[in-house]
Amino acid sequence: MQTELLKPAEAARRLGVSKSYLAQLRVQGRSPTFIRLGARAIRYRPEDLDTWLSARSATSTSAYAPGGAQ
Repeated sequence: MQTELLKPAEAARRLGVSKSYLAQLRVQGRSPTFIRLGARAIRYRPEDLDTWLSARSATSTSAYAPGGAQ
């Protein structure tokens, strides 16, 4: 079974954020799970992006926790 892997620009587009914001999240340890293929080769699985988005679902703005902690 071969899994489709997305480059950071593709993952950012799918999430609706900029590539630089996604990179900031990686540095902060708050990004979706990613795969490091080499020193500069980062890839994302589509299902990991979906899981990350689902974990951030909220029904009220008061459910938001600054800094990404939930």
